[in-house]
Amino acid sequence: MDLNGEYRLPASRETVWAKLNDPEVLKRCIPGCEELEKTGDNEMKATVTAKVGPVKAKFNGEVRLENIKPPESYSIVGEGKGGIAGFAKGGADVHLAEDGAETILTYSVSAQVGGKLAQLGGRLIDSSAKKLSGQFFDNFAKEVEAAETGGEVGA
Repeated sequence: MDLNGEYRLPASRETVWAKLNDPEVLKRCIPGCEELEKTGDNEMKATVTAKVGPVKAKFNGEVRLENIKPPESYSIVGEGKGGIAGFAKGGADVHLAEDGAETILTYSVSAQVGGKLAQLGGRLIDSSAKKLSGQFFDNFAKEVEAAETGGEVGA
C-alpha cells in the first residue's frame, strides 16, 4: 500500500517541526492512540487501537526516526503487531517546505500488512488508511494552529 499527500499548515516550519517531534502532540493526533512513549533519542513505542473494516485490533509497535534533517525532513520506520489480526510495517518520508508564513507538509507512506488484515483486500485497507491519515492531519493542523495563536487544543 502506498499513500501520498500534502497539507498546508498555518504555521512556521520550526513550529510544525517541533510539533512533529513532540510525543504528546502525536499521541493526541493519532486516531486510536492509547500510549506513545519516547524510548530513545529517535525511538518511540506506541499502543494504538485501529479498526479496518470488520477487524478491530490493538497494535503494539515501535517507530524509529531516520534521515533526520531539522527542520526540513525525516523518515519514520516502524512495525506494529496486532495479535491474531496480523501486523503492519512500513515507513513514511515527511518533508516540510516554507511558503510565506505557512508550511507545506508532504508525505509518502509505504506499508505492508499481514494476517487477517491482508485478507480484507487492498481497496478496504487503502480507504481505511486514507481515512486514518486524514483524521491525523486534521488533528495535527488544529494542534499547529493552536500553537501559532497561543492557545491549546482541548483547553
